[in-house]
Amino acid sequence: MNESPSVSPMHTGICVSDLKKSTAFYSEALGFTADVNMEGLGAPLDALIELPGQTVDVCQLHNGGMRIELVKVSGGATGSTGRRPMNQRGLTHLTFQVNGIENVMDRVKAQGGQVHMETWIDSAFGKIVFCTDPDGTRIELVQPPG
Repeated sequence: MNESPSVSPMHTGICVSDLKKSTAFYSEALGFTADVNMEGLGAPLDALIELPGQTVDVCQLHNGGMRIELVKVSGGATGSTGRRPMNQRGLTHLTFQVNGIENVMDRVKAQGGQVHMETWIDSAFGKIVFCTDPDGTRIELVQPPG
């Protein structure tokens, strides 16, 4: 009799251009705690990430049951720092439930992120707005009603 494979979440990886700045953003703006830092990781990781000869610096952070891994590649980050469209394939955003959404929005701005007020809604699900981290990763803040 074959057992079903066990699958459980570990972390979500986010490519960043400035590891120190992004670590401060996720810590100070969104309440994450850094608990793993690794620098200069090369072979065989360069084969895994399909960037031969590159090294990576990594910071893993957690907040409750969520874990993220910030990754800075030695060759630099590529791509736009603009928000990804919601209809573009792949990961569209990270979502956080918050208390005092206005306070969290202020912390996002203070740590180098942007708040996109044109996305603000006050709905049956609560107050919701999209923000972006310093590299343009889309973040949804949700303050439930009540």
